[in-house]
Amino acid sequence: MTDTPVYNNIFEQTTTHMPKTNWQSWLTGRPLSTADAPHQTIGKLIGLAVFSSDALSSVAYGPQEILITLFAAGISGLKFALPVAVGIVVLLAILTFSYEQTIHAYPGGGGAYIVARDNLGILPAQVAGAALLTDYVLTVSVSISSGVAQIISAFPNLDRFRIEIAVAMILFVMVINLRGVKDSGITFAIPTYFFLVMITLTVVTGFVRYFTGTLGVLADPPSAEVLSTQSVTLFLLLRAFSNGTSSVTGVEAISNGITAFKEPRSKNAGITLIWMAFILGTLLLAITFLATKIGAVPSEGETIISQIARTVLVQRGLLYILVLSSTTVILMMAANTAFADFPRLGALHAIDGFLPRQFAYRGSRLVYSYGIVALALISSLLVIYFKASVSTLIPLYAIGVFLSFTLSQAGMAHRWWKSGHLKPGEEVKELGSILLHEKSWQVKMIVNGIGAVCTFIVMIVFTITKFKEGAYIVIILIPLLVTIFVMIHRHYAGLATQLTLESYNDNKRITRNRVIMPIAGVHRGTLEALSFAATISPDVTAVHIAIDDLEVAKLKEKWSVWGNGVRLVILHSPYRLFIEPLLSYIDCLDEISLPNELITIVVPQFVPKHQIANLLHARTADTLRKALLNRRNIVITEVPYQVG
Repeated sequence: MTDTPVYNNIFEQTTTHMPKTNWQSWLTGRPLSTADAPHQTIGKLIGLAVFSSDALSSVAYGPQEILITLFAAGISGLKFALPVAVGIVVLLAILTFSYEQTIHAYPGGGGAYIVARDNLGILPAQVAGAALLTDYVLTVSVSISSGVAQIISAFPNLDRFRIEIAVAMILFVMVINLRGVKDSGITFAIPTYFFLVMITLTVVTGFVRYFTGTLGVLADPPSAEVLSTQSVTLFLLLRAFSNGTSSVTGVEAISNGITAFKEPRSKNAGITLIWMAFILGTLLLAITFLATKIGAVPSEGETIISQIARTVLVQRGLLYILVLSSTTVILMMAANTAFADFPRLGALHAIDGFLPRQFAYRGSRLVYSYGIVALALISSLLVIYFKASVSTLIPLYAIGVFLSFTLSQAGMAHRWWKSGHLKPGEEVKELGSILLHEKSWQVKMIVNGIGAVCTFIVMIVFTITKFKEGAYIVIILIPLLVTIFVMIHRHYAGLATQLTLESYNDNKRITRNRVIMPIAGVHRGTLEALSFAATISPDVTAVHIAIDDLEVAKLKEKWSVWGNGVRLVILHSPYRLFIEPLLSYIDCLDEISLPNELITIVVPQFVPKHQIANLLHARTADTLRKALLNRRNIVITEVPYQVG
């Protein structure tokens, strides 16, 4: 390692030190250099697996949630399932077109948070961020719980281990993501495409059998958990629509993760978004259609995918097991989408000062490790609390994401309005992008405006229809999170104000250093600490707390020989207290100290060779540090003395 002079007395060095190999590096992979970051990007095919699995996996529970709601009106209600699915696909098309514009306008990623911050203001941005972070936690909880439901459909005896299996899945996805974006993408790409192959095979076979008249109906249907107690009403259809919109909640994932794509980032991300929307819309319509034709019954005991697969593929054979297995895996991949986006969004919040700074730190594999671990922990607690029940978690799911959809689309509409009022060739640099004049700004503004209105309506419908079932929790949680964000930001802003060099007065520099050195006795450790104290100030005072007259006499005798003329103050403590008399003495000195005077407390500290031996020694420095941590102009220095 060599010093490379830059200018004046500033030198730059590049170290060759690498993190040591330990159990963590074995688990997550060898540490990556910062220079490896450009090589950790992914292409469209891997990107589809990483960022689209949330949306694609929703075909496993979206149609089921539609049918559960409509089944409240009996068999007659199921005929509305396909029209409801068509309405959801129309909404998907609007969102896809809108987010495709967002991807090209904000190539640095960030999605709803960045769009709202640049175009609507700080508070709407924090609302969007809180909504998205909440949604990502629920994405993990819902997807993993649904994946467990697929397993239990095939192996009912595992139902009593539902929670344990769900938590184990979350931890597995967490570990894979700690290995880095590229590794997790490659790891999850094969299972994702395996699901697409198996679900496509099932759907195509189902349509062939339907049009050839050999499809038949579901044999041995599970018992219905929803009783037919009402007629088909507009309110019921709105509930079914709002439940089914959980299928489009992953549309924003690609716009949040643009930076993970290879160059040209925006182009690759935009193409991946269109691929995802086409596949999702096709599967959503196809599965809903087949479910109504075979007479599927929505049930917690057996999923709609399981019922379609065993009807289309003839009972519970190998293909049926493969379909259920691939569906379980893709639902785990949906959790992976959240693990890809939650840490990035958390890092953006941290950089802006609304989350702890640690969320912006990259780990050894160039991923935001704090965000990944936090997501795993919170979602695991949620799964445990709600007992991995999809139907219980779904009401909490879509409000946050549709709130972020609304803010994102409203922000983009405002962006196009600002763009239209710029002169050709004029540009404005914003935090997240560069704003240029757009010739077709009116069309784009209308598109995003329609998207904002649609998603706002869906959010309101979802809030009303699901309020009593748990949606109120999210309505309370998002303002609470925003309040926490604001408090964190206020702390960082206040800290920055106190640390700023603007109007800094050099007259505040320390002109005198008074050293206090507590001693228990006179020995080699004491003398080494005394030698150190003499190097930082000529004003050194040794302080001994006296609780034994015999020990005091011995100390005086030794000090007269070894004290080197340093002042010794003996404080008698009738009640054998140590810290309190010392603090009182420091308080007295602090009261008479000058404004620019510093008090340094030098503490001799034994450092045993074996850690367990620390239990045999008083940690005086630690005790003083805790007692004086919030005091100004007091410094505590520990002088170690190694002993066997």
